[in-house]
Amino acid sequence: MNEADYEQAVAAYYEALYAFGYSLAGNEDDAGELTQETYCRLLTKGGQLRDPSKIKSWLFTTLYRVFLGWKDRRARLPHFEISSVEGELPAILPEHVDVLRNDAIRDALLELEEHYRTPVMLYYLNDHSYEEIAGILDVPIGTVMSRLSRAKGLLRARLVARAIGAERESKILPLERKSTSSQQLYEQ
Repeated sequence: MNEADYEQAVAAYYEALYAFGYSLAGNEDDAGELTQETYCRLLTKGGQLRDPSKIKSWLFTTLYRVFLGWKDRRARLPHFEISSVEGELPAILPEHVDVLRNDAIRDALLELEEHYRTPVMLYYLNDHSYEEIAGILDVPIGTVMSRLSRAKGLLRARLVARAIGAERESKILPLERKSTSSQQLYEQ
């Protein structure tokens, strides 16, 4: 792959790849690492790409497979938090955080299991077709369609539950119960 093709691939797909990496990893650091590793592999193995028109699918497939490799490695070698230095960490100020426009949807999406979240991100945020998603995830197209349908239902239910929960918290007051029970009334 020549330098011009590489720069064109970065310009065309960097933001979409980063967003997909964020949807998988759930944090900015890992999303950046996934994206960087994907472009590194494009530099080293991009010459093996048979059809240059399929570079978008190749990039997303590579990023997904890198993520799966990390996930497998983390399962074998678990990470333990070091709570002893928690007080030494700098405070994160709101102006340092790049907040997505709709936190409720993002949070609900990140709560989905990975096999539901991934097709949603690829279809709705990265404009992949069902066929492309099936190729990236290496699953049949019917599986992609059913996962998308199930994910939309789960997202809808979670968003409604959050809205109802917020409504209940602000509008519904608990009823006070009288100390006399119905059983005591019958005993008299």
